[in-house]
Amino acid sequence: MSNLLTRDYINELRSIIEKKDDGAALEKLEQLHPADIAEMYENLSLEEITYLVLLLDPEKASDVLVELEEDERESFLEALPSEIIASHFIDNMDSDDAADVIGDLAEEKQQEVLLHIDNVDQAGDIVDLLGYDEDSAGGLMAKELIRVNENWGVTTCIREMRKQAADLDEIYYIYVVSDENVLLGVLSLKALLLASASSKVKDIYEADIRSVRTDTDSEEVAQIMEKYDLIVLPVTDSIGRLMGRITIDDVVDVIRDEAEKDYQLASGITTDVETTDSPARLSRARLPWLIIGLLGGIVVSGVISRFEEDIQINPEMAFFIPLIAAMAGNVGIQSSAIIVQGIASNSLGLESTIRKLGKEVVVALMNGLILATILFLYNFFINHNLALTFTVSSSLLVVIMFAALFGTMIPLFLNRLKIDPALATGPFITTMNDIMGLFIYFLMGRLLYGAFM
Repeated sequence: MSNLLTRDYINELRSIIEKKDDGAALEKLEQLHPADIAEMYENLSLEEITYLVLLLDPEKASDVLVELEEDERESFLEALPSEIIASHFIDNMDSDDAADVIGDLAEEKQQEVLLHIDNVDQAGDIVDLLGYDEDSAGGLMAKELIRVNENWGVTTCIREMRKQAADLDEIYYIYVVSDENVLLGVLSLKALLLASASSKVKDIYEADIRSVRTDTDSEEVAQIMEKYDLIVLPVTDSIGRLMGRITIDDVVDVIRDEAEKDYQLASGITTDVETTDSPARLSRARLPWLIIGLLGGIVVSGVISRFEEDIQINPEMAFFIPLIAAMAGNVGIQSSAIIVQGIASNSLGLESTIRKLGKEVVVALMNGLILATILFLYNFFINHNLALTFTVSSSLLVVIMFAALFGTMIPLFLNRLKIDPALATGPFITTMNDIMGLFIYFLMGRLLYGAFM
């Protein structure tokens, strides 16, 4: 919670709301950023937060609405008439934010809100954006930008830019287009200011520009902007016509959402969930991998029962079952996490993949030798059992090597099948390495233990 949003502050605000003292409420809200006001949603009732937001001027109110979490925004908008949503919020938003807000509404209410938007061009832009996949560049972009024609003179260019700037909060780039609206490049303000009045735009613009198409995946957009340190990226259609632009704040949201999704997948949660979701939805998201874990445990018990006679003959081997299973799971998760990170950053080509595999083998061998040595010394001096010492230490080294290779290969295999490799860093790797690690342990026990007896 913000430093300003103390318990006393919230209680004082509640008292003001009860009295319906509009002036005092506005005075309290004046010092808060829209993000701070949105944060109060957790501490106030829906009626109280609605009262406060509707008191704000439309521009600040729309900023607060954008800052709300999706589920909070959905419940907030459900309580408002369509004409209020349109006039008090949508009319004061950039097209990308407006499309996100309207996209959260039921289809019938979407139509009602669009009909109440006074600016027909703005409504048309929103409708266009709603037609794109939300996980594509088209779904991220905003329509507001500055575009100039290559054939314009400097004077015409400045006059037209002034008209277009009225719809923008920030001007990042001036985009140069052809008569057919095909993106050609960018025009810097410096070049524009230093150009003579007789110059044409086509004589002073820079043709070197990066762009993406409307159907480009949002993750790829984020990778491009991160790689080239871009704060804004133009979006074109399939024939190069300028359609909009994506700003860094939209990409930060994509990176955060993708990180949350990968974290949930790695934790064995199969669908995107929030803490505010119903117990039934939370249960459905977690249950599949828990069932897989249960089945894996059943298989592990089968592996142990398969070597029951070996355990009866050498019962001390059972003491190290938890150690072998834990080490196999931990090593597998570490290896898979490194590979998933490389896949996510799009840095794993064929050559780098081979290098990664080789490096993981070397790392596994080094770690395996160190850990096996520690375990060897423990058994040698504590248990005084030479057969157990060699068997457990050798098994641990082999299990670590296998777990590292398995943890490296599985994410690559899943990525090849177009399955999110983050799945490999969760219960799947742990369960499979438990099974294979114990199988290797008992098999080596059968082969080695008798040799040292």
